[in-house]
Amino acid sequence: MNTARTDKERDVLINDLREAYMEVFPATGIEEKLKVIEPNSHVAVTCSPTKGIDETLDLTERLVTQGFRITPHIAAKNVRDARHLGEIMTRLKRLGIESIFVPGGDRPKPAGEFHTALGLLRAISEFDHDIKEIGVAAHPEGHPDVADETLFEELEKKQQYAQYMVTQMCFDADALGSWLIDLRARGITLPVWVGLPGAIDRNRLIKASFRIGVGDSLRFLRKKSKVAAELMKSALYKPDELVLALAKYQAMPEAKIAGYHLFCFNQVESTEAWRNDAIEALL
Repeated sequence: MNTARTDKERDVLINDLREAYMEVFPATGIEEKLKVIEPNSHVAVTCSPTKGIDETLDLTERLVTQGFRITPHIAAKNVRDARHLGEIMTRLKRLGIESIFVPGGDRPKPAGEFHTALGLLRAISEFDHDIKEIGVAAHPEGHPDVADETLFEELEKKQQYAQYMVTQMCFDADALGSWLIDLRARGITLPVWVGLPGAIDRNRLIKASFRIGVGDSLRFLRKKSKVAAELMKSALYKPDELVLALAKYQAMPEAKIAGYHLFCFNQVESTEAWRNDAIEALL
């Protein structure tokens, strides 16, 4: 990684790399893979549309006992009703969870009465809980099923219930920067964790990107030869150039970028090795 940065940008980069969230999904062997990262690290656990919230909370419980700082995803469409939510909140309290992420979820049909993240956020606000930070999803490059204006309107409504946002996985730093300017002009002030692809097998990354709705982010590669070359030059994609391009925005206090959210798709070892190498190069 090129270290020709200002002192301020370098310090921000080092801190954000160290404090980045590593997102994983419940799967066989994931606990073994996570042994390569420091025990006190941030780990986000996704909520599968098929496996449900129990799988998320089971893995959360095991990882908490190993010393990780866990943010479980509580997908709205996977919550059946108020009673089910009460059981979830009780379990989160018992585990000492202080941060959760509340997306709408990828189920084709809701499991029960909660159809949107906003509806679940409102229900959560009625509970007496110990959660200090609640995160919501943000889409700088749009959503395949929702109009851009609707996305902004929903964020405006959600911010009274949330403390931070996590963006979809993004490959275009300038697109993110333009979105941040628009976001702040609309009065949306929540800090933003930037969804960053980890060090991932290139083909797996491309397939996953289309599946999670960032097709626009990949289509733009046809017009941006430099970024396309970075993605295609190796069988293992590494986000070095993207991190450097984001540095100018991270150094702007008005952007309110809180840090990185690493989408590693359970390729923890390669992503953690990249993170350590990137930090070493900046020191």
